[in-house]
Amino acid sequence: MPTVDSEPIAVPATMHAAVYRGQSTVGVEEIPTPEIGPGEILIRVEACGICHTDLKKIEHNLLAPPRIYGHETAGVVAAVGSGVTKYRPGDRVVAFHHIPCLDCFYCRRKLFAQCPVYKKVGITAGFEPAGGGFAQYVRVMDWIADRGVERIPDGISFERATLVEPLNTCLKAVVQCDPQPDEFVAILGQGPIGLMFTMLVHRTGARVGATDAIAERLAVATRCGADFTWNPRQADVAGEIKRLTQGRGADLVIVAASVPGIVDQAMACSRPGARVLLFAQTSATERIEASGADICVGERTLFGCYSASVELQNASASLVFGGELPVEELISHRLPLGDIGSGIDLALHPGPKSLKIIVQPQRWSHSE
Repeated sequence: MPTVDSEPIAVPATMHAAVYRGQSTVGVEEIPTPEIGPGEILIRVEACGICHTDLKKIEHNLLAPPRIYGHETAGVVAAVGSGVTKYRPGDRVVAFHHIPCLDCFYCRRKLFAQCPVYKKVGITAGFEPAGGGFAQYVRVMDWIADRGVERIPDGISFERATLVEPLNTCLKAVVQCDPQPDEFVAILGQGPIGLMFTMLVHRTGARVGATDAIAERLAVATRCGADFTWNPRQADVAGEIKRLTQGRGADLVIVAASVPGIVDQAMACSRPGARVLLFAQTSATERIEASGADICVGERTLFGCYSASVELQNASASLVFGGELPVEELISHRLPLGDIGSGIDLALHPGPKSLKIIVQPQRWSHSE
């Protein structure tokens, strides 16, 4: 049992976790429950979203096994280490797995994701730290416990709370892009991340055009604030956007999906002088192609944005918890830990009705 300053919740010696063992495989195993030290907290995980960054690591075997992935984590504080005064057992919380030092070269320039401390994963369920949310308990290390945990208000589900971290990443990008009310913004891809972009850009007053090859996602995009929607396999998206912008093209294009040719599509949709944000191109094995003239002669700005901002942590939590955004629209599946294999497969090969898939580690089967 961890050393604690307050009465702990009963914590079992072992737990179930979905362990990545290499060769693109994840299986549920019984492993020791993590032990915490001074300044740390133990969270009983109630919900964790399946994120495409973890899927890429699993599918393409990008990191050495064994690891326990999952970083969109919400749950209940089960125990606190000595010196922890901000949280007590029973607190409902969401935790960020990356938090910067706030004092290095990159932090002073607000490039938090490039901070060496930020690059260290501060939450683990065992093995090399990798988020750990696909497990029944996670150990939250001291710098994360100090600056990377947000309380979940009463009445807010754990499933909804898992969206705080991914929404933060999108909010960071929207702040960087700075869409204006008189601009036309094209958002390519309407998976859970693209839909978050649609919600956030809609708040700025800009006109939003959204694309996706799944018709059901375009219907959700409309409910999330898209003014126009197109299936790129059926419509001349660039032509439609130019028709709506006096022949110019989009002022800003957000690339929220990763498929061959999508950057060329972004260039074709955008006007000269536009901003083009790459958000989904997170794998070192991915390569993109674009015409040099589209960027140089067309005076476009091509840039990237990655991961969360500690400065927007509270704002993202307020947006998710406050009800301003229709984030519940994003949750399509709630699966027990025992079904994580089918959840990963569904996330990799989405169907008409699948969006954000949430794993509930305290449940083993659908009957629980």
